[in-house]
Amino acid sequence: MSVATADRPGFALLGGVQATLIFTIMILSVPLPLVAREFGLGPSGVLLLSAAYGLSFSALLLLGGRLTDRHGGRRLLRVGLALLGAASIACALAPGYPVLLASRFAQGVGAALAAPAAVAVVRVLRPEPADYRRAMAAWGGLSVLGATAGNLLSGAVAAWVSWRWLFAVPVLVALVGLARSGSLPLADPAGRPPADPPGRPSADCRPALDLPGAALAAAGVCAASYGLVASTEHGWRSPGTLLPLAAGLALLLAFAAVERRTADPLLPPGFLADRRRATALAAVMATAAGTALTFLLLALYLQQVRGWGVLATSAAFLPYAAALLTAGRLAGPLTARYGAVAVTAGGLALAAAGLGLLAGLAPGSDYATGLLPGLLLLPAGAAAAFAGAAVLATAGVPPERTGLAAGVLNTAMELGPTAGVAALMALAATRPSVVGGYATAFAAAGAALALTALAVATLARATPEAATETDTAPERTIQIKEHLS
Repeated sequence: MSVATADRPGFALLGGVQATLIFTIMILSVPLPLVAREFGLGPSGVLLLSAAYGLSFSALLLLGGRLTDRHGGRRLLRVGLALLGAASIACALAPGYPVLLASRFAQGVGAALAAPAAVAVVRVLRPEPADYRRAMAAWGGLSVLGATAGNLLSGAVAAWVSWRWLFAVPVLVALVGLARSGSLPLADPAGRPPADPPGRPSADCRPALDLPGAALAAAGVCAASYGLVASTEHGWRSPGTLLPLAAGLALLLAFAAVERRTADPLLPPGFLADRRRATALAAVMATAAGTALTFLLLALYLQQVRGWGVLATSAAFLPYAAALLTAGRLAGPLTARYGAVAVTAGGLALAAAGLGLLAGLAPGSDYATGLLPGLLLLPAGAAAAFAGAAVLATAGVPPERTGLAAGVLNTAMELGPTAGVAALMALAATRPSVVGGYATAFAAAGAALALTALAVATLARATPEAATETDTAPERTIQIKEHLS
């Protein structure tokens, strides 16, 4: 039995955690109006509640990656799952808006710890480079799968029972993860044998915490993300948008300056210099933005323009989910056969074609002919793009930097929808017709994905693919021999 076959239960557990973390982002997307009516929320309250989880999640991912590299993947995974589960229970039982809002922020903190930790444990489960590449190809599709499941289930559960029952999903996954985490490997992310205490890197090889960098990065990402989200309500010229955007930009510039002077920076300046990694992260951001825009605009179109109910709106995405699952199963083998660059570029082009079809949206568009073709092409392309980009973004990263790579990858997944949807919604608002604005946003998103596909195909090929798929087996062999001697 191969190593990849033997560790399937562990990989399935970690994959379920990753999908659930993204599922939890979308958990209130459809029933948000119901929550607003129950708690008597105004536009500002709805805006903050919709963004709370994503703000803390994206803001703390770099810190979560550093803590993973410092303390070990399994250790941080347990902490993150425990916090996620406790916060989800608090969300389900929240008596009012303040408790629900604080609990959503706490959920995001738990997710920021668990997401990079899960990837670090995958690196230990699949130490051979070829196995790890196949694992990351599968990993890339889990995020869009989680988002799709969130949209489908949120509408159904809210219609049949109550939006509070949606939080049972992260609670159950957290409980299962905590119960089964003992079966995960004890080795730390660098691939060393168990240390003392087990599963924790020795003190002499752990990276510094870099608290100033972590604080600046978290505050900057949070402020800038909030400004982008606020632009959809207040407009781009409002102080409610400009002030947090300016503060976020200033904090991120300060973060970059601090990182250049720090001996062991949270985000090494050269980490994003690799053109393959940079284009892969751009692909993740563009694809995440395109899929998030589709969920948002089609939900608004079907409910507000066509008069569909919550349950019917969720059911409209069932073909989307079927195409996503099918393409996700094919993405790994295709990546292994044709390479991550080709699969990423091809997936982006296919997703761009799907968005191009949706750009033909009109007030009377028929579902079967006007929406369904795009709802089949877009997820097929997105699954391939995420799979290939996840391989490119993590290829050649030393084992002791796995948490950093995972944190950066997940940050791109979070910032893509935040920045992209805000910009595209602002573009849509320039059109006098609501549906015309939606069509313009779809067209712009498709153009962005097509340009990103071109960038991946040209810039990424400047370096031979083998160079980014560094075989770390010799390094691991040396480390094990040194330990045994």
